Amino acid sequence: MPALRRLIINADDLGYDRGVDRGLLLAMRQGLVSSATLMVNSPHAAEAAEAARGLPVGLHLNLARWRPLSRAFPASLLSADGAFLEAQAAALPEGVVEEETRAQLQRAERLLGRRPTHLDVHKHLHRLPAILRAVAVVARAEGFPVRALDAEMRAFLAAEGVPTTGHFVGEAGAEAYWTLERFFVELAALGPGTTEWMCHPGEPPTEVVSGYALQRKVELDTFTAEKARAALASSGVVLTDYSSLAAR
Repeated sequence: MPALRRLIINADDLGYDRGVDRGLLLAMRQGLVSSATLMVNSPHAAEAAEAARGLPVGLHLNLARWRPLSRAFPASLLSADGAFLEAQAAALPEGVVEEETRAQLQRAERLLGRRPTHLDVHKHLHRLPAILRAVAVVARAEGFPVRALDAEMRAFLAAEGVPTTGHFVGEAGAEAYWTLERFFVELAALGPGTTEWMCHPGEPPTEVVSGYALQRKVELDTFTAEKARAALASSGVVLTDYSSLAAR
């Protein structure tokens, strides 16, 4: 009997921009996207969370943009108007990141009306060791799965008792990542266990300047395409979300 293959298709950046949010939620409700993560410190967070009620949504921990929610941040690591500075991420103390992670998780639960499914980190800032350690402390204590980007991060999270997926695929660069062609290639290559595909579907941003703008529409078209739906249905792959990994 072949080993079970489970797939989480997670859309990042819910709450980032109204245009992005419209397309992202369409990709969940009418497409194949099975999970999303919410930025809770954005101007549109509450509106986005309300629109996503009933869908599997985790926290997109944001340490790169807008203002922190906790009061732990030294002013020297923030902009003149008190906002995050992505360039200062490597200097963030672990204790400060722990407090902010807890604060953002708590707000996510309030906005969503239920516990988030998991957490990941905007701009993959948990590649930085201090941020990864801080996130793991909170995730382990609260029983949240965390996105692992590679084998080294996966091993660290496992050693810390933090649930994660067995595989991860996704990127956001100058070209749209999830074209239909890549969808078919990655689906054919999908191995046993649980894999996360990170994606960024949406309509182009209307209020936020982003380097990943028109690319979002390409990804939206991919994950709502009938050909993609048919290929997934015939593959034997089980589409799921991060709640299937949550610590019990």
